[in-house]
Amino acid sequence: MNKASQTMALPNYDRSALTAGIVHIGLGNFHRAHMAVYLDDLFAMGLAQDWAIIGAGVRAGDAAMREALIAQDCLSTVIELDPAGKSARRIGAMIDFVPVQDDNAALIAAMARPEIRIVSLTVTEGGYFIDPATGAFDPTDPEIIADAENPHRTAFGAIIAALKLRRAAGTQPFTVMSCDNLPGNGHVAQSAVVSLARLSDPALADWIKANVAFPNGMVDRITPATGPRERAMAQAFGVSDPVPVTCEPFRQWVLEDNFPAGRPPLEQVGVTFTPHVHAYEAMKIRILNGGHATIAYPGGLLDIDYVHEAMAHPLILGFLNKLELTEIIPTVQPVPNTDLANYYAKIVERFSNPEVADTERRLCLDGSNRQPKFIVPALRDALAQGSACDGLALVSALWCRYCAGVSDNGTVIAPNDPNWDALQAIAKPAQTKPQLWLEQRAIYGDLAENPIFAASFAAQVAMIRDHGTEAALRAYIG
Repeated sequence: MNKASQTMALPNYDRSALTAGIVHIGLGNFHRAHMAVYLDDLFAMGLAQDWAIIGAGVRAGDAAMREALIAQDCLSTVIELDPAGKSARRIGAMIDFVPVQDDNAALIAAMARPEIRIVSLTVTEGGYFIDPATGAFDPTDPEIIADAENPHRTAFGAIIAALKLRRAAGTQPFTVMSCDNLPGNGHVAQSAVVSLARLSDPALADWIKANVAFPNGMVDRITPATGPRERAMAQAFGVSDPVPVTCEPFRQWVLEDNFPAGRPPLEQVGVTFTPHVHAYEAMKIRILNGGHATIAYPGGLLDIDYVHEAMAHPLILGFLNKLELTEIIPTVQPVPNTDLANYYAKIVERFSNPEVADTERRLCLDGSNRQPKFIVPALRDALAQGSACDGLALVSALWCRYCAGVSDNGTVIAPNDPNWDALQAIAKPAQTKPQLWLEQRAIYGDLAENPIFAASFAAQVAMIRDHGTEAALRAYIG
């Protein structure tokens, strides 16, 4: 790498002039490579400098991130992994990180401040307490029961407490902006906040529903987990940072323009504001996230470590191409100003980027939350249209085989799902009784009763069991 490429770009604006306008809960890699970068770009243009971020977390593990970031003045190292050459910059959009506390008192106080006009979240797809079988908020979740009895312990409980303080003070409520990868993420966030409030204060729940905005949004940028490789990259740029972020060059953000308390002019730095977020979101969740699920489990079963290596495997790439073009993309409705074939071609390029070094294990993680969101909706639509579903059934069969816990070569697969033990207890007998897997209503709903899907799934399970992953991929490709 040449010397110029080793230069770390620093914020070119006066960070001491920034004032807070946003509290963000969940300071993981994605937020720091996405929303924080867009705001950093705005500040560099001399715009919106009253919209800096105050970081926050609600889990015990968030305290370590706070400690690391506070020690470096809340600066984040973001390294873009372009095959043509890496570039790095220090992102200065965050100016504080509130203490992580069991009762979230500091977080609640920060959100109650009048200058805070947006509270944003990246708390993962599984952090919204959704019942996968119904798609609705689950009031029986133990964390929710505990929060209703002893409020403010979850992110949503803290948001409710801050909104209650603002209502009492006559302060305009902030906008709640989910930046998580969920269909209708604004609606999901609203359901979580309003439903939790209703368990303890129905009048407040009604006020929140009537007065608080929850815009939907679609977010996209591949951001691998941080490990020794990523820390070494930061060191090569002259920065000792325990929590650097690496990411692909591509990024996208699509938002509903529903911010009654105001917002930064993000359209100036490439954010798309549109009433058609649902169309972009369905495209991304089905084609990109569904694509990730498609290549995840065959890669895991074939002991492939990295995503770009899976993309170089002709059977995995052939599986992805056929499934996307014949089963997934035909279920995606038209998207404004977007050619779906070009969008998919870009995804193939992105997945194949060797510099990102995203892992197959990361893609395999948390299938019990991801499969119902990324694969099952396309499967339902394909069945409703009378279209082929063998490839989507094969994705489910590969996931089932992966959860049995042993790769094709006999390597033991370490637990890789919050529900791993329960999944494994079903996956093992399902190798000979496939219907057991489909009877997981939280994942498949009533699809176990669909004879076309059930027969295809059973055939794919038998093919993988008797002949292996590569044979199953080869048979599907034809």
